[in-house]
Amino acid sequence: MTKYREIIRLASLNLSQTNIALSCGVSKKTVNKVLKAAREKGISWPLNSNQTDATIEQLLFPKKSSPAPQSNRRMPDYAHIRKELLRNGVNKKLLWTEYLEECRLSGDEPLMYSQFCYYIQQDEL
Repeated sequence: MTKYREIIRLASLNLSQTNIALSCGVSKKTVNKVLKAAREKGISWPLNSNQTDATIEQLLFPKKSSPAPQSNRRMPDYAHIRKELLRNGVNKKLLWTEYLEECRLSGDEPLMYSQFCYYIQQDEL
């Protein structure tokens, strides 16, 4: 984990970004990003003792919630797929091709083959 506390502390001592990077075992680019984010958020040394590297990371770089990529996509009928896969000569590629055709006829956006297989696998769990 990046030593956010140490980077901010060393910056308060007016060390160069190169020296901070060497001391903390990170790249100069990381030091630059941390110091820039700290300036933007108004975080400076001395820090509270309860501010760990994890809490500082959350303050500087909040996690972005990823949007659901399949929100406008038609999801496969898992019950139908499970049933069809039990038949001889039926495989995921064939079912995906049929799924693509159904999506095109109804005007929906289909999943790519890898996504199709991923969601089928997740449904089996």
